[in-house]
Amino acid sequence: NQSAFNEDMGLTSNIRPHESCMPSQTACIKATTGADEQGNGKTPVEVNDEVAKFVEFYTRNLAVPHRRNADDKLVLAGKKRFYDMGCQSCHTPRYQLPKTDDDHLEQHGQVIYPYTDLLLHDMGDDLADRTIAGKLPAKDTQVEFLANSYEWRTPALWGIGLAQNVDPQATFLHDGRARTLMEAVLWHGGEAENQRQKVLKLDKQGRAELNAFLKSL
Repeated sequence: NQSAFNEDMGLTSNIRPHESCMPSQTACIKATTGADEQGNGKTPVEVNDEVAKFVEFYTRNLAVPHRRNADDKLVLAGKKRFYDMGCQSCHTPRYQLPKTDDDHLEQHGQVIYPYTDLLLHDMGDDLADRTIAGKLPAKDTQVEFLANSYEWRTPALWGIGLAQNVDPQATFLHDGRARTLMEAVLWHGGEAENQRQKVLKLDKQGRAELNAFLKSL
């Protein structure tokens, strides 16, 4: 949370007490901030520990949307196709959070259904980030920590069926290129090429079933 405060909103805290400015950004470094004397006594910050704890508690306890139509025949048929095609190998449905002795962790031992393995996967050339010149970088080129241009972390699918309810113009995938869930599926390549080929072989009814299942999440 405090990294997000710093990187996304430009707010400092005791964990991230300095502005997120590059050495060459002199105007950024010299800019006036909202920091006051509520820090740890060494460096004034904008987000004190009390505010940080409230935000952490809030974000930690946000609930995902309740599933809709989970027992619908079309949804259940789509769920079977999802599993039969092996989509769950990356979009892993179920986890049980570890049990701890920390009474402050309200979710310990809770079973969740995020539909992700939280791992990086090579998604093929079509989804890879290209250079400004439009070329594909070498696969041994790390562009974000240990990830290369071809690798993406499996996104959680819970709540995805309500994306266009919240915003009718919402699109899908990391860069919003897919207008529909089915388009997003068909952009899959690389490690998911086998699953994409299976989706391409579905008839109209099969696609309707798969789409109904995804929209129920």
